[in-house]
Amino acid sequence: MKPPLKISLAAALQCLLLGTLWAGDENAFIQEVELDDRRVYEVPVSAFRATTISFPTPVSAIQAAWVTADGKTPGWFHLEHSPRTDFFSVRSLVREARTNVNVRLGSETYVLLLKDSDAPLLSLVFKHSPDKKVAALGKPVTPTTLLGLLDKAKAYPVLKASSPEVFEEIEYVAFGKEPRVMDYGDFEVRLEEVFRFNIEDTLVFRITLRNKTKKEIDYYPHEFSVRIGEQVYSQSISDASGVMPPTSDSVAYLAITGTPTGGRNDLSIKNEFTILVSRPLPKEPPPAPKPAKAKTKKNKGGSKK
Repeated sequence: MKPPLKISLAAALQCLLLGTLWAGDENAFIQEVELDDRRVYEVPVSAFRATTISFPTPVSAIQAAWVTADGKTPGWFHLEHSPRTDFFSVRSLVREARTNVNVRLGSETYVLLLKDSDAPLLSLVFKHSPDKKVAALGKPVTPTTLLGLLDKAKAYPVLKASSPEVFEEIEYVAFGKEPRVMDYGDFEVRLEEVFRFNIEDTLVFRITLRNKTKKEIDYYPHEFSVRIGEQVYSQSISDASGVMPPTSDSVAYLAITGTPTGGRNDLSIKNEFTILVSRPLPKEPPPAPKPAKAKTKKNKGGSKK
C-alpha cells in the first residue's frame, strides 16, 4: 500500500462533482447486512460525507488504529461515538487510507475495514440474523435468571473492575449524591441506581428506604411496583426485608421484566421512575367491651318473678 496522501484540491473538486451523481440514486449508498463475527466488512468512507454505522444493540467498545475521536490526535479517519448508543459516524481524513475498526457488542467482536473512497456508503445498518435474534430475545426469563441479575447488580463495582466483559451488554446509571426522591410522608424512597439487562428485558433498581419516624414501618417486600407515566409495572423479583427500622436507611433491590401483557418493555434507563411501596392497612382499634348484662333474681322455686 502506498503511503497515504493528503487530500488535494483536484480530489476535492472531484468529490464535489460526484455529489451531483449521488443525488440521483441515494439508495445505492445505504446498505443493510447481517452481523457475522467471522467476516470482515469493507466500508468505503469519504472526507466529504459522513458514514453512519448502526448496530442492533449499544456498542460496548471500539478499538481502532489511526482513528481520532477528538480531531486533535493525528489520524487517518475521524470517528464520532456517544457512550451507550448503538451507532457511530466516520469519515476519512487522508486519501487512500485504510484501517480496521473492531467493534464490541457484548461478548462478540465485529471487524470493519475502513477505506477512503470516492463512492462512500452513507448508511450501513447491521442486523442480527433472524435465528440469532429469536435465540437472544426469545429466551424465557426464569426465577433463577432473575436471581442472577440481582446478584450482578449487587456486585457491580467489583465485577466492573475485575470482569468488565460481564457488563458489556448492561446499561447503567447511578444518581450519586443526587438520588431521585419519592416522599411518602413518614418515609422516603431514594432511587440510587438503575441497571438494564437488554436480553432479559429486565430493569433492576437499587433503592434506599429512609424511615423518618421513631417507629418501625412495615411494608410488603414482594409487592413493589414501578410507575412510568401512566403505566405501572409490577415487580418480577425483589430483595427487601419488609421492615424499615426507626430513623434509619435500609437498602432494597427490585426488578421489573417485560410488560403486564407479556411483551417486551424495552424501557430506557433515562425514564422518570416512581417506585411504589405497598404497606399493610392500619390496624383497627379493638372493639369497646360490651356492658355486662344485669343478673335477674330467682325465687326459691327457680322461676323468674
